[in-house]
Order: sequence, then C-alpha cells, then structure tokens
Amino acid sequence: MIEERTLTSVAWLCVEKGRLLAVRTKGRDAFYLPGGKLEPGETLTGALVREVREEVGVELEAHRITPVVTITAPAHGRPGTLVEMHCFAAPGHGRPAPAAEIAEMAWLGPVDHHLCAPAVGKALDHLTAIGAWGPP
Repeated sequence: MIEERTLTSVAWLCVEKGRLLAVRTKGRDAFYLPGGKLEPGETLTGALVREVREEVGVELEAHRITPVVTITAPAHGRPGTLVEMHCFAAPGHGRPAPAAEIAEMAWLGPVDHHLCAPAVGKALDHLTAIGAWGPP
C-alpha cells in the first residue's frame, strides 16, 4: 500500500464580477488560486499575505482575512499526494497582475473545471454552493 502525503497550502478567493481569480505558474498546464505552501514557522494568514503579494502584487488587509473553506483534493501533477488548501477571502490593495513564477492570470467561472487543478475545481463548486458568484 502506498502512503499518501498531504501538503498544506493557502489560497486567496478573489471573486469579482462573477469570476474567480486564478493563476497558472510557469511550466504548469492547470490554473491554481493565488497562494501556496507555508514556509517554516509561518502562519496560514502570514503565508497568504506573502504569497498573494509575491504572485499577483496585491497587498491583502491582514486584519480582514476571513476563512472560507478548507479543501482536500489530489495534488495536481503529484501522484500519491493530497493538498489541504485553506481558502480565505480578504480585501486587498492594488490590481492583480502576474509576478514571480506566474505565467498567466484568468478569471474563471463555475463551469471552468477543465482548466483547473482538482482543488480549484472544488473551490468553484463551493463558491457555487454558497451563492458567492453574484451578478456578472
């Protein structure tokens, strides 16, 4: 029996005009949410603020970060690995733009699962279930 390992990550749920901000890193074929893995000793919210700043240049209001959902799914491109993705909402300052390892940004809707890593597909489903899309 192969033992699965679990990676802990954080993700920013940024919904605007009925679409969710997603990013594709260089060398990858699927979209992810802005965020990533924690560094040693880092808190979930500290990692979120750092990752969003590094990836899309937005400065989150740390005191207004709100947990939304934690998703567990197969890690894209890593057989035998799960990702535990802690998703948060927070207002931010600045307009998102690709930075660091980000090759592309997209605004995805509830039917865009085919473009996403499995955990992002689950995030799309969760946002649909809670009625987070609002008017387009």
